[in-house]
Amino acid sequence: MTTDCLFCNMVSGEMAVEKLHDDDLCFAIRDINPRAPVHLLVIPKIHIATMRDVQEEHGPLLGRMTAVANRLAEAEGISERGYRLTFNVGDEGGQTVYHIHLHVLGGRQLGAEG
Repeated sequence: MTTDCLFCNMVSGEMAVEKLHDDDLCFAIRDINPRAPVHLLVIPKIHIATMRDVQEEHGPLLGRMTAVANRLAEAEGISERGYRLTFNVGDEGGQTVYHIHLHVLGGRQLGAEG
């Protein structure tokens, strides 16, 4: 955990946030700058700066994050219509916080990316 990381500060409790989900591996919040009617973030409790840093042993964590994202999509009422799950990687990939997080976007027709 790093003290200058926004998401690490949320994990440690230094920054209070309303969590939609919280377990031993990850938590979820609403994005403060939503790009769709539903825009949630699923964030691991361990600090991994980018998806480039993910190793094979992170498989259970990524599985949990995906399962949480799917449950949240169901709870938000977007599961049947469709939604997008995405990781932004690096500056040109749109990553602004260097602590991996899974975006859950939906609630409207989403266009092609890129």
